[in-house]
Amino acid sequence: MSQTVSVWVVVLTAFCAANLPFISHRLMAVVTPRKPKTLAVRLAELVVFYFLVGGLALLLEKRVGQIAPQTWEFYAITATLFVTFAFPGFVYRYLLKHRD
Repeated sequence: MSQTVSVWVVVLTAFCAANLPFISHRLMAVVTPRKPKTLAVRLAELVVFYFLVGGLALLLEKRVGQIAPQTWEFYAITATLFVTFAFPGFVYRYLLKHRD
């Protein structure tokens, strides 16, 4: 897999993973909860998915070559980008009216 393909895989995976907590009614898209998920649970899932996508990115970066050292600025920017990717799912879940 080339470096360009790896980047696009990470970006598309991040977009899907960022929206998954807001689209799915299941915990981590696997376990059906007894009570409906709250916003706090969805945000906790968002943090977990951020680290999972980061792990995938590290794995792909290691396969391409040496892993570049990162500072806090990198993680602040990627977390902000991940939250930005989650905006369509948030709008779908909390801002659009749904018919019952």
